[in-house]
Amino acid sequence: MTKQSSSKFHRVLLGSAAVLTLAVAPAYAATQGLEPVAVSAGVATAPPSLMPVPASVSLPAGALPLSGGITILWDQKPSALLSRAADRFTQRIDALAGRVLPQQKDLAGPATSIPVHIQVGEDRDALTVHAKENYSLHVNASGVTLTAEGPDGVLHGLATLAQLVTRGENGPQLAFAEITDSPRFPWRGIMIDTSRHFMAVSTLHRQLDAMELLKMNVLHLHLSDGTGFRVESKKFPELTEKGSHGQYYTQRELKDLVAYAADRGIRIVPEFDVPGHALAFLLAHPELAAQSPVNPEPKNKNNAALDPTIPGTLRFVRKLYAEMGKLFPDAYFHSGGDEVDPREWMKNPKIVSYMKDNGFATPQALQAHFTAEVQKVLADQGKIMVGWDEVSEAPIPKEVVVDVWRSSKFLASASADHHPVIVSAGYYLDLLQPAAQHYLVDPYDPAANGITREQADKLLAKGGRPDLVNAFLKEPAPAPLTDEQKQYILGGEAPLWSELVTDEMLDARYWPRAAAIAERFWSPVSVRDVNDMYRRLAVVNTELQITGLQAQANTHRMALRLSPGNADPVEWLASATVPLRNYVMNRYVSHRDNALDEIGEVTSPDPFQTVRFSMLVDQYVAGDHSVAPALKAQMQIWRDNDAAFQQVATARGLSEAVPTSHNLAVMAGAGLNALNGHKKKLSASDKKVFDQEDTLINSSADVSGSFSGTSFPAGGLMIVAEPALRKLVGL
Repeated sequence: MTKQSSSKFHRVLLGSAAVLTLAVAPAYAATQGLEPVAVSAGVATAPPSLMPVPASVSLPAGALPLSGGITILWDQKPSALLSRAADRFTQRIDALAGRVLPQQKDLAGPATSIPVHIQVGEDRDALTVHAKENYSLHVNASGVTLTAEGPDGVLHGLATLAQLVTRGENGPQLAFAEITDSPRFPWRGIMIDTSRHFMAVSTLHRQLDAMELLKMNVLHLHLSDGTGFRVESKKFPELTEKGSHGQYYTQRELKDLVAYAADRGIRIVPEFDVPGHALAFLLAHPELAAQSPVNPEPKNKNNAALDPTIPGTLRFVRKLYAEMGKLFPDAYFHSGGDEVDPREWMKNPKIVSYMKDNGFATPQALQAHFTAEVQKVLADQGKIMVGWDEVSEAPIPKEVVVDVWRSSKFLASASADHHPVIVSAGYYLDLLQPAAQHYLVDPYDPAANGITREQADKLLAKGGRPDLVNAFLKEPAPAPLTDEQKQYILGGEAPLWSELVTDEMLDARYWPRAAAIAERFWSPVSVRDVNDMYRRLAVVNTELQITGLQAQANTHRMALRLSPGNADPVEWLASATVPLRNYVMNRYVSHRDNALDEIGEVTSPDPFQTVRFSMLVDQYVAGDHSVAPALKAQMQIWRDNDAAFQQVATARGLSEAVPTSHNLAVMAGAGLNALNGHKKKLSASDKKVFDQEDTLINSSADVSGSFSGTSFPAGGLMIVAEPALRKLVGL
């Protein structure tokens, strides 16, 4: 493909994206009771892409020109936090509007800035789960009025105001709006695993900036695990000397990070996992190990556990938590408690004897006892304990917050026992599932996430541990939550475990999928239109890149590294493919010497190019043939890209994906033939390609096949465009 033809295709596709946006926008407007926005000149445009959708929103026709910028006017003198928030907002508005600074004088006269009047009350509960986060926003011909009961509401209102920036016929503008808003849940977070792959402070800053724009308010930092302990400890310096590989945060860096987050209305909740996932601890303190001697390089670094029966373990936890708690002033402290391998304890005769002498019939009972002791330690230090849902399998203090991850059913049992609950099940971004799948999981639904009985039986037949398999089982489905149980659901988090996520990859693996999850935590339950979510998500993703996120820049650099001088063939193949899902990618990478510099790391779990293509196919099949040129343009690119990809795919990391590239070309060619009216029947070999890829896509959701086998598709990729192409050819 020549550069000229590639450029032409880009223009056609950009046009198709615009057509898609305008085609979908009225559906969104109807869903929300809105009319399509009209700019002041009377030219119809798509409505602003608000995400999360506010609780109540009206978008009347009209907009204010942004050529003169904005002027913040406070009802009373703002706090230092709010002054800094106003400065960030102004910078973001300038970036979104494309205002070049310093502003040049307008020969026709100075442009008038938009007045933004802000009224804010005092909130003693700011930056807590009890914060007053509601706000109202009015944008009309007189300017902007933002009213909030506390600083958190101001931050959220400014985030929404930034999303009202659109481009009209005469340039950037601020859309008219009448909005009254408040969150559905007070706990709306993401979890970053810094143990398995260390993340730079600047990378964490970018995630916090993105969280502010999406109204997320909790950063759960996973700071210790088998792979590494990531915090400077002055009481236990040996933890970083022996368990960090030289990669850790200083206490000064973490205090600054906490302040950086607080400025953006975000609390940081640390996690130091006990009694399992303890290898990094035990490299420094082998005397606390359940199994001795401590193997520094075990096959599974997650299994090593502390011995909960010796006094030294609790003394260690008390001193460590006291020191770490001072770095993180939030009321909540995550102590882990997940995946304790019972064999670590049951193979130790002293632990078995202790259990017998103290009446602990099972490892779960012993862990419940240890959890209660840890909860007392944290309570004495003024902290509220959070633990993964394993801690709830035996009676524990009611104050312990249960972080549900294995199956949604645990939010039913935990809330029935009057435990506060955080829902992570259904939001695991490292499963590499599409945004739509996470988007439809509701935090109140105890049957939303888990494995079926059929999948469980397959796992058991492969030798899976019954206790583990049954924990993930979602059948029979629990009864819906009662109103009383719902009161215990604090909200949710989107975790991203970083076995396959480097610092360079983090932005793209979180965003924009986490934005869709943010909407689930904030917006009314009735906001569930997947197509409209994707329409808005594409725009919000662009806004995130403009205001500082480096997902697209980093991904492009990775593609250039694989194919120096010509990344286009790599990126076009990536536009139609996704990495293997549900931890199959973990096995693929482990069989590739754990290399994280291949095309599978460039691909997105949710490529917008294919999302748009699939929506256009649906329109075409429904009778709208005006989208045919856009469909043809995309399929021509995928068909012709095969030759270009084969030219650049000469080395490891790309060469394995050549068969996938060829299969995409075959299917795109068949789609073009169908669209051009060619009635030629598919050859047996072409149909085999469709069926092979279709089977792969359909089986990717079955986790029962995720934990065994060594046969993988070419390049570790699946052609996610296959279902839409199959629909076009009539299969």
